[in-house]
Amino acid sequence: MEIELRINGSARRLDVSPQVSLLDALREYLGLTGTKKGCDQGACGACTVLADGRRINACLALAVQYQGREITTIEGVDHPLQEAFVRTDGFQCGYCTPGQICSAIGMLAEHKDGAPSAATEHLAATGGELDDEEIRERMSGNLCRCGAYNGIVSAIKEVAK
Repeated sequence: MEIELRINGSARRLDVSPQVSLLDALREYLGLTGTKKGCDQGACGACTVLADGRRINACLALAVQYQGREITTIEGVDHPLQEAFVRTDGFQCGYCTPGQICSAIGMLAEHKDGAPSAATEHLAATGGELDDEEIRERMSGNLCRCGAYNGIVSAIKEVAK
């Protein structure tokens, strides 16, 4: 079936089977390999992209579901988090970094919109600040096998201020 996706600001036409995941469409059909395939089950977050500014696991999404929506992959990101990750050693091998950055961008937007988390039910109780516990909770869907979590948290805190 033919679909049109808006990827990183450009309209892209694809002929895909209805069961093709958004992740596979990005990597195999469009050659956008910055988005990584980790577990292919939605458990690791390596495939996180932004759909209309909200973070999603591309491995769990069907490409046909996102027709006409704006998809942002790491290739389309230009955000202060990228430099902050470098400054704070927020990555080691780099495999999870695209998903971490896309997830952090989405998470910062959720926090700005006042979305609660399991760490803080009411943002007003914390003054709206993102502390380490809050960042770790909100980023818990993104795993890093190298253990660069301290640098990731530092990068997010730096940009959140």
